[in-house]
Amino acid sequence: MMDKKQDTLIYVWDAYCGWCYGFSKSINTFYEKHPELSLTVLSGGLFVDDKKLPIKSFPHIPEANKRISELTGVEFGSSYESLLLEGNFVLDSEAAAIGFSALRSLAPERSLEFTLAIQRAFYFHGKSLSNPETYREIAISYNLDAELIVERFEKEEILKDAHNDFKKVQGLGIHSYPTLLLKSGGNYLPLGGGAMTADKIEERFKNIYS
Repeated sequence: MMDKKQDTLIYVWDAYCGWCYGFSKSINTFYEKHPELSLTVLSGGLFVDDKKLPIKSFPHIPEANKRISELTGVEFGSSYESLLLEGNFVLDSEAAAIGFSALRSLAPERSLEFTLAIQRAFYFHGKSLSNPETYREIAISYNLDAELIVERFEKEEILKDAHNDFKKVQGLGIHSYPTLLLKSGGNYLPLGGGAMTADKIEERFKNIYS
């Protein structure tokens, strides 16, 4: 019999991944039911290096967003829609991963909550995830030290932490986000992703232990 207490959830996401924004409700609902599991959240690095480009370079995005909304019910805000229309906003997953790492360094147990806060800042409020001020606002809403978050955004150790996430994700061989895995013993078992509902994840989870 597998021992759930030894098992870990690994959630691979990217701040600029619309499907991850859509998946946020499913993973939160599922995770709330399973306090016995520890959770590691890793930034994937979707738009880095030569993929760090203006949003208009990805013409599939508006259609994908429509699909994400239909399947998951998430809302894309008018400020974000304006960015999309204008087209010059640069998607930089490295900067977003640094911001996430800065928040995580102060409250690792809230990592999953931070993923949603970061994505709402972008997809609903149209805020840049390359701007330290965005993380200052998130820090304030979580009663964290806002100045410290802004300081950490510039720190070498936080940059390394974000890059370590990218390396771990590459090591797991994951190229699509969101991906939710269950690490059990030496095995990495796929639990969910895309537009999967919390119920579907739960079903797959129960099958593993049956």
